[in-house]
Amino acid sequence: MNIPSANLRAAVDFLSSPALIRLITEIDDNGPIPPRKLANTLPDLPAHHLRRINHLARVHDLVRAAPGVGLELTTSGVELADVYDAIARWARHHAYPTRVSDFTSRIRYTLRLVAPLPATAPAESSTRQQGVELVDAEPGVDPSGPRALLLQWLNTHPQITVLLDPDHEYGRAA
Repeated sequence: MNIPSANLRAAVDFLSSPALIRLITEIDDNGPIPPRKLANTLPDLPAHHLRRINHLARVHDLVRAAPGVGLELTTSGVELADVYDAIARWARHHAYPTRVSDFTSRIRYTLRLVAPLPATAPAESSTRQQGVELVDAEPGVDPSGPRALLLQWLNTHPQITVLLDPDHEYGRAA
């Protein structure tokens, strides 16, 4: 699948949103967020960012509200959490963007690194099923591993590139 560069940039902007990264990884690490507890769970994020990212994550089928359980990850959300973890491991291994960086920064900078690169997806269909690991032959910021993993995930979950407005910037700091 070839992804138009404007759509790839929009997807990267959305996926590198600090609020989205925090939401996905919080649920992945700690389980569903109980009803009406999102603001308590992520208290450092403004309420309007939480409402917006909650809405967008639902529209893009990354999270769902499960009755009696709360906000939980969908299959695509679980696989995105795996992508985030793998990208953060690659970035930490390569000391990118700096030797000491937080999880969210590592993901954001690495995703932005792959945005201008050609968008030809690999043949594999699922990051979790295939057990993909990011491995690069040379140190530095060669983004071939993260790029392949991102494109593989986008190929499996095309709703992200189809539903996004290429002219909107989703990655603003929260």
